Amino acid sequence: MPLITTPAPNAMSNMTFDEVMRVRHSSRRFLPTPVPREFLHSALELAVNSPSNSNSQPWRLFLLSGAATDRLRAALTAEAMTHDSIPLTVLPQEYQHFRSELGKAVYQESLGIERHDFAARRTAQLRNFDFFGAPTAAIVCMDRDLTPADTLAVGMYLQSFLLALTTEGVGSCVEVSVAGYSEVIRKAVGIPDQLDIICGVAIGFEDPAEKLNWLRVKKQSAEETTVLLEE
Repeated sequence: MPLITTPAPNAMSNMTFDEVMRVRHSSRRFLPTPVPREFLHSALELAVNSPSNSNSQPWRLFLLSGAATDRLRAALTAEAMTHDSIPLTVLPQEYQHFRSELGKAVYQESLGIERHDFAARRTAQLRNFDFFGAPTAAIVCMDRDLTPADTLAVGMYLQSFLLALTTEGVGSCVEVSVAGYSEVIRKAVGIPDQLDIICGVAIGFEDPAEKLNWLRVKKQSAEETTVLLEE
């Protein structure tokens, strides 16, 4: 698998928007280096400018670092180890191939884990709940009384936050799997019942020596996902 070069952190702030969009990817192994608080604060201040229905600003973010991150990763890993498989959202049959292709790219091609090696695959899956060693973790939430339409705003907010982090050379990985243990997160973080837990995010400086971080998955073209009407 070819190595795709990522600009050095101090060069990130000079990138164009196109470059930021293309450089940002899911990082799956992080260095222990703490993310400077000013980087996080700056990204959050930019993200709050995201659009939302009736300016409702439905996003709620719990940001953890240091001992708080360690407590959450320990609680999630302990819970995950009591189950035979990790919790996954249900995908309709026509979308299943995307998950299969990603799994093959992550486990077989990047990590060298054969399909029949269930023990090694299990160990790799548990890294999700360790936030891949990231020093900072985020839990993304939304008021449970809002509608699915409001998740659009939460998604735009999260995208803005992650792109802003990218300009500072900070990597990230959105993790839907951790939300499968929402009650564990709720207890460890102190999230009220009124908030639905949508996903987690691993945040930190990615480990450039980790082959898994070289992975870039194929995206569908705009033509495949867009209907253009002109008459």
